[in-house]
Amino acid sequence: MLLTTMKTLWPLLFFLAEAHGHAALRPNFVLLMADDLGIGDPGCYGNKTLRTPNIDALADAGAKLTQHLAASPLCTPSRAAFMTGRYPVRSGMASQSRVGVFIFSASSGGLPASETTFATLLRNQGYSTALIGKWHLGLHCDNSSDFCHHPLSHGFEYFHGLPLTNLRDCKAGAGSVFSSAVRLLALVPLQVTAVALATLAALGRLGLLRVPRPVFACLLLLAAAGLGALLGFLHFFRPLNCFLMTNREVTQQPLSYDNLTQRLTADAARFIRRNADAPFLLVVSYLQVHTALFSSKDFAGKSRHGAYGDAVEEMDWSVGQIMRVLQDVGVANNTLVYFTSDQGAHVEEVSATGEIHGGSNGIYKGGKGNSWEGGIRVPGLLRWPGVIPAGLQIGEPTSNMDVFPTVVKLAGSPLPDDRIIDGRDLMPLLRGTSPRSEHEFLFHYCNFYLSAVRWAPRNSTSVWKAFFFTPKFSPPGANGCFPTQVCLCYGRFVTRHDPPLLFDLSKDPRERTPVTPTSEPRFQEIVATMERAAERHVQTVRDVPDQFSLGNILWKPWLQTCCPSSSGLSCQCDREKQDTQESR
Repeated sequence: MLLTTMKTLWPLLFFLAEAHGHAALRPNFVLLMADDLGIGDPGCYGNKTLRTPNIDALADAGAKLTQHLAASPLCTPSRAAFMTGRYPVRSGMASQSRVGVFIFSASSGGLPASETTFATLLRNQGYSTALIGKWHLGLHCDNSSDFCHHPLSHGFEYFHGLPLTNLRDCKAGAGSVFSSAVRLLALVPLQVTAVALATLAALGRLGLLRVPRPVFACLLLLAAAGLGALLGFLHFFRPLNCFLMTNREVTQQPLSYDNLTQRLTADAARFIRRNADAPFLLVVSYLQVHTALFSSKDFAGKSRHGAYGDAVEEMDWSVGQIMRVLQDVGVANNTLVYFTSDQGAHVEEVSATGEIHGGSNGIYKGGKGNSWEGGIRVPGLLRWPGVIPAGLQIGEPTSNMDVFPTVVKLAGSPLPDDRIIDGRDLMPLLRGTSPRSEHEFLFHYCNFYLSAVRWAPRNSTSVWKAFFFTPKFSPPGANGCFPTQVCLCYGRFVTRHDPPLLFDLSKDPRERTPVTPTSEPRFQEIVATMERAAERHVQTVRDVPDQFSLGNILWKPWLQTCCPSSSGLSCQCDREKQDTQESR
């Protein structure tokens, strides 16, 4: 009888042991993404004056990717690619116009429901999932209660942070990203109207022209309406767009920068502690170091690089706090930690007083908003003790899209088979089972437009990069597009190249000296190969709804999210302060 029972139970016990072993092998994931941090900012990438010991410790204890690339050089499309493992043009998250990111919380564009994020797949595998910090992938579709683009609609069980993005306009006295637009669309028409009124009045007094009173009245009303609209925009923009949410509820409107990094870091720590006994995914998406720059009193004025350096060093402190919590709860050795930036540093960021508010892209040309290496080559650090060798350095081309298949496979989930996944699993490189990247070709977009192709031939150490167009830097000799604050991707703002402008990044990472048919005998063959690869890639891109169409990026009052207790547009509340007091 006992023997029969054992024979019956043995397969079940074996199955349970196997299942337990499989579950134990699944790591936790902590994915840390800085905003606008340049590859030249962390100490582990060569900076000697910014103090980033906690970020540097990730490199010492794990792998440093030296050719890690953002799929787009702008916030919103880069984050869409990171979340989905797909070029943003495939999801409609790449703009065809001047506006390349979402600038209003009450616009209807966003990451489509048809897209699958790694958070969704991990949640299906039993992971607890959270996003803390910046989202910037949309909020609503048709009404202010549908939350169709919200993180909770894309696989995250918990969200605490900023649904839009940190802007200069969010912080009193930090300036405005709309200065040029205000001058063009408001101040110039007001000046024209004022001049017209003065001219007509003068002509009337001189008896040279009889102007009916209704004309004066209409011009005055027009001027008053324009002035009212301008003042209303400036007054309401901050509370309507700069607010914090916890899940689907507004908790601070407008947001306060007081100890903001500390508050979000503490919440990340609480999430880790709550879920220490089960697999979890935590994405910490820092608001720093996007302008408006901010830091707490413990860091303000302490760095050698002004407000920018203070913000970097505070973010580094936050990384250290998160790593300490992982250690405290005993999961540090079973957690894959990844650190990166959404794109390169914003080199055009200079304050009204002339202080540089953008970071360093090291030796690389260009920055945020363009496909020169400074715009797309970003930090890439991965730590997983016992699996990823400490001090490993990888120079192969990799992408922030690679995070998707890497974490999904490690979590035990199959990849979606109904769509193209452009990312590639990083684990063969990280474990040393493959010496070469699975990316033979990578495609660099400037918003919607394919601007360059990268080719790492299997039988060569060369890394070729061919530009179909490049931005026109302004003023001449500058390393960016200062009049427009970020380089634009079309028309008179770019220079087109036929044949493509070709560089060998293995010999010229600064992209200073283009390869020519004279300097490279295989020039025509190389260019033809890259053009064919681009053609094959473009044929795989399908028409999808444009999330950056005019109708999708405009402010829509019926989509506006406000505090539950607010009425009209007077959106003000501070549940963050109340909740903090209650949690003490």
